[in-house]
Amino acid sequence: MLKSVKTSLAVIAVSLTFIGSAQADINEDLKNICTIVKTDDKGELRKKIKMVSTDYGVKFRDVYDGVTCGGQSLIRTAMKNSAVETGTLMVKKLSKKMLIEAEADGKTLSAWAEAEGFNSSPIYAALNERI
Repeated sequence: MLKSVKTSLAVIAVSLTFIGSAQADINEDLKNICTIVKTDDKGELRKKIKMVSTDYGVKFRDVYDGVTCGGQSLIRTAMKNSAVETGTLMVKKLSKKMLIEAEADGKTLSAWAEAEGFNSSPIYAALNERI
């Protein structure tokens, strides 16, 4: 009985170690995603999305929810940096539901873009086509 308890605890400890290292690895792999978006590197963003999906089984919508650049979402970052290619790619990759949901500050992407004066942005146009 005591041996099986020790074995179970050892298995749990090893499992938690692997989970922690996988989380650290995905954070490391996503470290430069803000730079990729800001520099409007659509090809590199596609590679990053595919790599994270393949290596970690994480969908882009999960990455999008978990990553901010200077407190802003990835699409807001793209709008602020006139990164049309990466911004429109992300608009196409996310579900309509996610695009109309309020973000951390309580504003939707559309409402934020209008308030910040980005309503002439091609990203804003792509966003409105989707929603």
